[in-house]
Amino acid sequence: MAFSTRLFTALLLLASWLPAAAQAPTPAFAKGADVSWVTEMEAANYKFYNRAGAQQDLFQLLQADYALNTIRLRVWVNPANGYNGPADVLAKAQRAQALGLRLLIDFHYSDDFADPGKQTKPAAWQSYTLAQLKQAVYDHTTAVLTLLKTNGITPEWVQVGNETNDGMLWPEGHITVNGFAPFAQLVDQGYAAVKAVSPTTKVIVHFANGQDNGAFRYFFDNLQANNARWDVMGLSLYPNESTWPTFTAQAQANMNDLVARYPGKEVMVVEVGMANYTPIATRQMLLDLIAKTQAVPNSKGLGVVYWEPEAYNWMNYNLGAWGADGHATAALDGFLAPPPAPLVYNPGFEYTAATPTPLGWSTASTADADYTEYGGHGGQFRLTHYKATAYQVRTYQALTNLPNGTYTLRAWVRNGGGQTTCQLYAQASGAPEQALPLPVVADWTQVQVPGIVVTNGQCEIGLRSVANAGNYCSLDDVELVAAGALATTPAAAPAALQLYPNPTAGAISINYTLAQPSAVRVALYSLTGQLVRTLAEVPAAAAGPHTLPGASLDGLPQGVYLVQVRSAGFTSTQRLVKL
Repeated sequence: MAFSTRLFTALLLLASWLPAAAQAPTPAFAKGADVSWVTEMEAANYKFYNRAGAQQDLFQLLQADYALNTIRLRVWVNPANGYNGPADVLAKAQRAQALGLRLLIDFHYSDDFADPGKQTKPAAWQSYTLAQLKQAVYDHTTAVLTLLKTNGITPEWVQVGNETNDGMLWPEGHITVNGFAPFAQLVDQGYAAVKAVSPTTKVIVHFANGQDNGAFRYFFDNLQANNARWDVMGLSLYPNESTWPTFTAQAQANMNDLVARYPGKEVMVVEVGMANYTPIATRQMLLDLIAKTQAVPNSKGLGVVYWEPEAYNWMNYNLGAWGADGHATAALDGFLAPPPAPLVYNPGFEYTAATPTPLGWSTASTADADYTEYGGHGGQFRLTHYKATAYQVRTYQALTNLPNGTYTLRAWVRNGGGQTTCQLYAQASGAPEQALPLPVVADWTQVQVPGIVVTNGQCEIGLRSVANAGNYCSLDDVELVAAGALATTPAAAPAALQLYPNPTAGAISINYTLAQPSAVRVALYSLTGQLVRTLAEVPAAAAGPHTLPGASLDGLPQGVYLVQVRSAGFTSTQRLVKL
């Protein structure tokens, strides 16, 4: 007996010495995309181009250029054209599997899209009773997952229903008509089928309107009361360029509440999207939403999945993240590591669309005399001061936690003149204000306020106008730059970008000057930030003036474009009118 006690004690000590590495690692945060349209788009001869401009398989592109690690695929029962049916899902899943991408399978239990307003039974199931529907859900789920498993594919997650806010398989599973009990039974049948094929696969129940905590509580409380089983609560989130900061904050609060309210459960944003014509705002939304989902306690926020980013000129869907040129927009940069935050928040007024309340900026005096609008310097939008009657307005940003030191405030401006006062200003806390009257200039011109000494980490910057009726000025691409950085930054800047003729119906000549040798890229963009055409790629250009003569605009429709010259990380942009 004494020997057994000593042996038991030794085994306990040995167990305590085992390395922590023996524990199962926490799975990586899922950054993903639903690309269920891809095979249909490819059959219609749609192409996808990577950052280098080369045509590439969409799955490879998303993984290599944007670090996505997850693919979501919807399943329909008997779709009319075969797309999103079991065979098509298998083909796409095999492509994901070959790249080591994780997989989320989304059962709609319909022959077409199912969503909060439409949960149509498959044609073959139309006459089924509730008991028969439960068996059909089990059999269909089992059959599809077994097909995948036979081919060496096990999804990490499976959705039992898509955006089932009011149930599924109507009318039998329609919550509004028949209450929660029939719907809960259908969900539980799907859960049982998933676990029968793959016990390790997590089952998601999907609810739209991820910002609405009250609706989520009502829905999942009733599922729980009716004995439905699930592992993960899936959210959809579809804000617009103005509401996204509110939506992401509400979604975070909702997710935090859900994991506390339902112990052992996790959350995942299985659908998100925003307008394709505001790519920078979408990028900021994604960066914010990913950070908030990662912050859900105990790593219970599993991931964020964009819904059909690859859609361009396809099915009239305008919440994708692709341009008409076949390239991804800047929206997908939201899946990459966040860039270093600039000292000025929302410096180019791109984090929202045209609005009287740009993110990060405040207004004093005449509230309706400042707003953002199209026609920016380096992007889509700019800040404008204007009113049809006399006005006084100040648009400003209070910066805090600045490293003490000397700074220069720089910005690009346009100014019609006529104001009593029109100034770019900076005021470090406890120091006199430093202000620069804006020059009267029709074209974008960069101005600066140097020698701003910050001693306590605080500085206010802004644009001030005391103006007569109809006076206007515009501001864009605002920077606060430490004095040490100024020594190197201007040396790389392409100077005095000029386009001639402009407007033009044909070719243009592009003139620019380099202060130092550099690689140069000249490209044409739409006003929504989508690459239209690369006009020149120069691996090594000498310092001095350069001319790109006769750049062709053949085939371009009439309209306004942006010509951009990029060298050594610096960008200079001018608007071009094609007649």
